[in-house]
Amino acid sequence: MKHDVADLKLAKKGYSRLEWAGAQMPVLGAITRRFSKEKPLKGLRLSACLHVTSETANLMLALKAGGADVLLVASNPLSTQDDIAACLVRDYKIPVFAVKGEDRKRYYSHIYAALDHRPHITMDDGADLVSAIHKEPRKYLRDIIAGTEETTTGVIRLRSLEAEGRLLFPIVAVNDADTKHFFDNRYGTGQSTLDGVIRATNVLVAGSTVVVAGYGWCGRGVASRAAGMGARVIVTEIDPLRALEAVMDGFQVMPMPEAVRAGDIFVTVTGNTSVIRKEHFAAMKDRAIVCNSGHFDVEIDLKDLEKTAKKKRPIRDCVQEYTLPSGRRVYVLAEGRLVNLSAAEGHPAMVMDMSFANQALSAEWVSDHHRSLEKKVYRVPTDIDKEIARLKLKTMGTDIDKLTKAQIQYLAAWESGT
Repeated sequence: MKHDVADLKLAKKGYSRLEWAGAQMPVLGAITRRFSKEKPLKGLRLSACLHVTSETANLMLALKAGGADVLLVASNPLSTQDDIAACLVRDYKIPVFAVKGEDRKRYYSHIYAALDHRPHITMDDGADLVSAIHKEPRKYLRDIIAGTEETTTGVIRLRSLEAEGRLLFPIVAVNDADTKHFFDNRYGTGQSTLDGVIRATNVLVAGSTVVVAGYGWCGRGVASRAAGMGARVIVTEIDPLRALEAVMDGFQVMPMPEAVRAGDIFVTVTGNTSVIRKEHFAAMKDRAIVCNSGHFDVEIDLKDLEKTAKKKRPIRDCVQEYTLPSGRRVYVLAEGRLVNLSAAEGHPAMVMDMSFANQALSAEWVSDHHRSLEKKVYRVPTDIDKEIARLKLKTMGTDIDKLTKAQIQYLAAWESGT
């Protein structure tokens, strides 16, 4: 079986970590047990480009239990957990092409290994697989029936393709499921981002000023978690509605040129490019910490910083110190890549349980319905979303109310008034 991982000897450690994560993913566990009996993905090849973590490993086991012939590659060069990659290859016979710290050439060789698998279904986190397919459709499109997409940035890319009439096959936007972005993006990104900052730097968050660039669901999560740890939080935004919401949530909102003078820790979560640039670095305090929790490493303009800095050195794991001509120092975490996955372990398994339940059930849904689907980006069906929420509540020992017949009739009627 072809594979490319760091060291198969790491598999033993990966096995126990995979088991630990699985114990905290009861919804996906229930799906795995059903898939084992029903085999809804039998005969389908599935290539996944996701962060290679213990949580993702449990998703791969669910898909394999469902009958899929799965292959996994990394969606980020720094997020791979090498022991998990080794475990999937050695213990579960799942081909994995992922090595933590791989360079760009190796990363894209892995992307094309995933496409050489001739998948029927693609499963993306950032749309790199889909992008590669669209660059060489004659070579890679022939067997594909549909795909799924995990994250905000990927969905943006796919909707752009759709808007131009260039999307070549239907894709389910898993990120748009309520049980994904309400929880994964907010609670998962919020906790894991602060975890990454603390592991990399060991700084005290309480009493510091944290600048959060972007107040989408990820930004909301980072801001609330930083505030909960005692930080003063400043939000920067371009959208007046989100900026207003941040103000109403109790945060100070200001443009980045003002925020850079006040911040101690900066976190970008916008999905856009060059959010922190040359002029911003020049105005920062000495020893400012800068990191990114958006999918791609474009939010912090490191090329500008490289050109401007008179000195650069690694000072801790995942921390690069840049000395500016003024003598002030800027600390960049994880090379501007996802700090929560590069410097920490990513989202907790409990929240990824819902995200990957959406992935598994969306794969089943497209296998059942692909013949009737158009070349569009689809939301996860509402009944899947609600079923995942119901199962999650059940595993947490939480019950909710049910409507009475009278309440159902009342909500469906127009006669009643004041």
